[in-house]
Amino acid sequence: MRFILLFLLLAGGYANAHQFTPTYPKLEMSHMVGVFKAEMVLFNTREDIRYYGLSVFDKDWKSVRFAAESKVVPMDYQERKYITIYISSKEVDKAKYICSKSKILLTVKEPSIVSSRICSKLK
Repeated sequence: MRFILLFLLLAGGYANAHQFTPTYPKLEMSHMVGVFKAEMVLFNTREDIRYYGLSVFDKDWKSVRFAAESKVVPMDYQERKYITIYISSKEVDKAKYICSKSKILLTVKEPSIVSSRICSKLK
């Protein structure tokens, strides 16, 4: 029994995800009238991923309209980017989560690559 347990622990892989902070961002007024913003930091800790997609969701995980410099962020390994998410005052009451998701290129054929999504809950 010990041998089987030890084998399973050693044979198991590990989860590898990126970082998207803060965990609980606050929306603030932006320099534009009727638009709120959230300041986020994306850090690529995955050697196998070069792009991350951004999204905003409501409490039922339905998409909420938002703006950013780019909704797909190109990143090198160990690169950190500061991202501003803009949400209009019409949509701000709906928005509950800001998420980043790793994008796997179609040319990558490794079966072990897993997409990761990290979401921050708005205060």
